[in-house]
Amino acid sequence: MSARKKDTGQSELSIEGAQPAPAETNGNGGDHVIAETVETIVHKPFDPKKLEAGLHTRVDRGFLDYASYVIRDRAIPNLADGLKPVQRRILWALHEKDDGRFIKVANVVGHTMQYHPHGDASIGDALVVLANKRYLIEGQGNFGNIFTGDPAAASRYIECRLTELARTEVFNDSITDFISSYDGRNKEPVTLPCKLPLNLMLGTEGIAVGLSARILPHNFPELLEAQIAILKKQPFKCLPDFATGGLMDARDYQDGKGSVKVRAKLKAKDESTVVIKEIPPTTTTESLIASIEDAVQKGKLKVRSINDFTSEDVEIEIRCPQGVDAEKLIDALYAFTDCEVTISSRIVVIKNNRPVELTVSEILRENTDQLVAILKRELELREKNLLDELHYRTLERIFIEERIYKKIEQCKTNEAVYASVYEGFKSFKKELVRDIVDADVEKLLQVRIRRISLFDINKHREEMEKTKAELEETLKNLKGLTKYVIGHLEVLLEKYGKVYPRLTTKSARHEEVDVKAVAFKAFKVSYDRETGYVGYKVSGEEFRLECTKFDKILLVFRDGTYKVTELPEKLFVGQELFYCGLPDREKVFTCAYTDREASYLKRFTFGGTIMNKAYSCIPEKSRILYFAPETPKTLYIRYKPAPHQKVSQQTCDPAQVEVKSPKTLGRQISIKDISSVTAEPTRGWDEKETTTKIVFA
Repeated sequence: MSARKKDTGQSELSIEGAQPAPAETNGNGGDHVIAETVETIVHKPFDPKKLEAGLHTRVDRGFLDYASYVIRDRAIPNLADGLKPVQRRILWALHEKDDGRFIKVANVVGHTMQYHPHGDASIGDALVVLANKRYLIEGQGNFGNIFTGDPAAASRYIECRLTELARTEVFNDSITDFISSYDGRNKEPVTLPCKLPLNLMLGTEGIAVGLSARILPHNFPELLEAQIAILKKQPFKCLPDFATGGLMDARDYQDGKGSVKVRAKLKAKDESTVVIKEIPPTTTTESLIASIEDAVQKGKLKVRSINDFTSEDVEIEIRCPQGVDAEKLIDALYAFTDCEVTISSRIVVIKNNRPVELTVSEILRENTDQLVAILKRELELREKNLLDELHYRTLERIFIEERIYKKIEQCKTNEAVYASVYEGFKSFKKELVRDIVDADVEKLLQVRIRRISLFDINKHREEMEKTKAELEETLKNLKGLTKYVIGHLEVLLEKYGKVYPRLTTKSARHEEVDVKAVAFKAFKVSYDRETGYVGYKVSGEEFRLECTKFDKILLVFRDGTYKVTELPEKLFVGQELFYCGLPDREKVFTCAYTDREASYLKRFTFGGTIMNKAYSCIPEKSRILYFAPETPKTLYIRYKPAPHQKVSQQTCDPAQVEVKSPKTLGRQISIKDISSVTAEPTRGWDEKETTTKIVFA
């Protein structure tokens, strides 16, 4: 998609008789289309279908050009130097203005606008982000706070400069390829000859047209160690490292094609206080506190107070409510707030002018190959410069020692001077590094008299020996290039290893938190029989069930129907609700019911149910006399008065009834009309009356 169609300068409207549009120079192709269309409408009869087809062609082409531009020149970093165009232009502007001192950010932004065809706000924001990553730009002043999310001060109040690492490892004008800037007035680098794996060092996010990239930052010394391992053909593994610290579970990282889980570093200060010392990436102290307050508001956890003492280091103090210990609150914070976040990785970069998706190891191998190529080019350039220096020093010595300059005193023309010098060096041809050329003669002719009169042969020989030694060392490094590159990386590792320690702690895996187990019982479900409503926003007196946000509610009605529903806020169920509780597949319930012909007793478990689906635990046209969880020790049964009735009350042991499914009929109690069935003797129970006991065979 990134390959642009060649612009022929011809209109793509296929209207018969239409004239070609002028060549586009500024990308405003729509103006040409409109002008051409108007011209056609006024002077020529046209076919609307052909006109519509032509407009569609131009729109499609324009969209592809725009998409291609956004992907390659704005949102996605380049594999070669790991930078987006705005970042590259900022660094180049700093390089051009670099004199070792701090520069006003506003000045850098203004200088960068010579190369960047967008507003100053985007340049300033990108510069602040680069400065906060610490590697390439050193800031002075308020560059914001990555922990609290506070913005940087205005660009006129803050200053910056390149770091030593950037000066030595990112720039080399001699091997940099340039193109014209957007207005043609300046030259800017195509890519910088970067010797660092900046793609993985800096990390980046970019959203283009139909394409996005998310490269997580990695630890700089670990990347250097991995590059050394690549050159030594040894195995390696690199994991992300975030500036905010935290605890990382990277078992699903999959070499950059998966995700990582990062937790805040929580510590129990005492039995009732939890302190947050490090936060996960993508969060700030403000957003983290907001997520905790949101979880409290939704009833997922309880806290007594939150205090933020963050300045240079993160410190958020959370106090537990009464009856909750700090360890339980820590688990709840991980489960319900941004104290644990999952970050996906997708490494997309521009390679050979096209977007490609790579892994961490592929990126590192590409960067290592590029490092080898750059160092080789630098060595070859140094070899050439040393040979040129050695050649000129030899020419200079012969020119002065052999007094060749004396021979040109009698020359009348410039051609004669050149010929005299060439003639003077003929007998010393074997001592020269290469043949003498006009440029060498021109340089010799510019030697001052002071230089000739004060020429020190011994000092000159020392300088020659030093140059020869450097040349020999350069040739040796070129011959053993891999060893030289490893040495270069080891020097960087020794210098910067302690400066950039790992901030995010690696762990094999996080202990999984059972969300339901750590949820706080923050909701009290009650039932108001008068209004017929049940829920945690109902001020009723019955049941008053303590629940968590994740609990389901079992509702059983007098006619034997039951259903399981989500935790209700305020649900109308009518006045026939017989039982409200938490569902449990294995919990045993005891139920006595009557169908007008006889009464029955049964024990059962509800088992599995479908949410909000109505079931029945007794036959139709029956009603429940007694319903309760578990199995009471004794049930007290009272019968309605009837003529010639000798037994008016009985007891039974429900444990004698076997446990079955809700659809079972149960064991018959009696064919008499039952007044009440209770687990305790009620008012009207006659203790003096002889009470028989029902025995279930």
